[in-house]
Amino acid sequence: MRTGLKRGLAVEAARVVVPKLTELAPGLTSSFVREALHRAIVGFGPLPPAARAAEAQLREQKGDVDRAIHEIIENHVRYAGVGGLVTNLGGLVTATLVAPANITELALVQCRMVAGIAHLRGYDLEDPRVRNAILVSVLGEDAVRKMVKRMALPAPPMAIATAPTHDPALDATITTAVAGDLVSRVIGKRLATTVGKRVPVVGGLVGMGADGYGTWKVGRYADREFLPRAR
Repeated sequence: MRTGLKRGLAVEAARVVVPKLTELAPGLTSSFVREALHRAIVGFGPLPPAARAAEAQLREQKGDVDRAIHEIIENHVRYAGVGGLVTNLGGLVTATLVAPANITELALVQCRMVAGIAHLRGYDLEDPRVRNAILVSVLGEDAVRKMVKRMALPAPPMAIATAPTHDPALDATITTAVAGDLVSRVIGKRLATTVGKRVPVVGGLVGMGADGYGTWKVGRYADREFLPRAR
């Protein structure tokens, strides 16, 4: 009885909180997603531009691209984990306040990671096709496969990055999908796990694990998708 009651209260709380979180999510439009990608590529805060950081990692790994990419992924998993911890320490009580920050942080970190991988594999980060491929990678393999299957996307990241020409009509489709996916990950999955918990730090630990693992999966997917090109 107690378990059923607790579950019912959690579901009811989710119904109340999720709409508020969605309303507060940072501009779920193409402008938000594109701005996150732009800042990830040119640098933000204490983090240098994606290409410069990737080149530094390549030098550190003595020119071994695969090892440099491995380190880029591991570094960004840590960044995402710390962000997930900090932005989820308050649990459900502060969820409506910190969710936008968590969405922004996750978008920036994952875009920066994928951009670094693409750069080391020989792709031009100024190319709009490559930028679209970076954003598609952030969706993750499962989401991309489903979207391609139902023809919501024409192809996976590699094919988009190497398409003969850039299709501007694809921009809005991709940015809308990425925005929705970020909200789903940050709000839906996190809330479903943390709602009803009485110890705020539990939410932080869950957030750290979820963001870190999600970033690792995105990194591994990008590593497989962006095949080497002549630099």
